[in-house]
Amino acid sequence: MSSASSGPESSPYYIVPFCHERVGTIYRDEHLLLINKPAYLLSVPGRAPENKDCAIRRLQQRYPDIRLVHRLDLDTSGIMVFGLTAFAQSKLSRLFQLRTVKKRYQAIVHGLVEKNAGSIDLPLIADWPKRPLQKVCHETGKNALTHYRVLERDIPGNRTRLALSPVTGRSHQLRIHCRELGHPIIGCDMYAPAEIEALSPRLLLHAEWLAFNHPLTGLWQEFTSPCPF
Repeated sequence: MSSASSGPESSPYYIVPFCHERVGTIYRDEHLLLINKPAYLLSVPGRAPENKDCAIRRLQQRYPDIRLVHRLDLDTSGIMVFGLTAFAQSKLSRLFQLRTVKKRYQAIVHGLVEKNAGSIDLPLIADWPKRPLQKVCHETGKNALTHYRVLERDIPGNRTRLALSPVTGRSHQLRIHCRELGHPIIGCDMYAPAEIEALSPRLLLHAEWLAFNHPLTGLWQEFTSPCPF
């Protein structure tokens, strides 16, 4: 989920294939811009010199003063919000820090999730020997909380569609929490067994809904991006 680029691209030896899908505009005013990021497009430039194509660089061609507020993993598609002024970026970043921004993702996981709804409360920390992987650590991990709800179980191939609402925004939080629930996200190349990763050519995780108080007007606004899978 959330705020760090996905694993493979952070290796200096991995070159991200060019993403031919365009960045779609969901909403724009003079203060902020919301886009639909395709899967396998970086949010920001990667470490390798070849990994410069990304959402913010594409957007800078039209909006030179655009400012980053948060990130999505390389593999994850869906809604991102950017500030178009320094003031809007600062206010939006503060809303994320205060956790008043509400987020919802859709994921298709392997297996049939038994409970209709629940919460996963497991602290996470960087797995330093295996960076950029993260791991559960009850001693020194940062708190991480995800609420989930079953949307559909009647999916061919022993699958469940979930709505995931992260309260915190830890790196790879949704991937790890689903795995710890016993139901890895299909297509995950980092936390799912190889046979479950192989069930989809992409990570089946999409940021479908984002809601917050507008940084200038204070009005509550909700935005959606239809799930592509």
